[in-house]
Amino acid sequence: QVQLVESGGGLVQAGDSLRLSCAASGNTLTSYAMGWFRQAPGKERDFVAAIRWALGTTFYAESVKGRFTISRDSAKKTVTLQMDSLEPEDTAVYYCVGRRNTVVLGTTPAQYPYWGQGTQVTVSS
Repeated sequence: QVQLVESGGGLVQAGDSLRLSCAASGNTLTSYAMGWFRQAPGKERDFVAAIRWALGTTFYAESVKGRFTISRDSAKKTVTLQMDSLEPEDTAVYYCVGRRNTVVLGTTPAQYPYWGQGTQVTVSS
């Protein structure tokens, strides 16, 4: 079992940056993949980024590639999503996720059994 708690959401203007953090507790994360999804009002949850905890290899959705960076701090057991050049289209609730499988970095919600409570990110134009 892994418990995930996000922080760092807020209201920013287009072009600004924001950093989201996810604190993980419970099992050791060596065999885990961690990631972020987001859900805008009236839309489905979409994959944003994922990282293999042990190797640090990453994968991004095309819509955020080059603007967002996912990283992890093994000592603090935290996953960070650095979001730069934010656009109004990035407005959503952002969820930290985890799965005990690193062979494939999943991109669908069903592939991640562990979810945080979500944090709101609002980007004004």
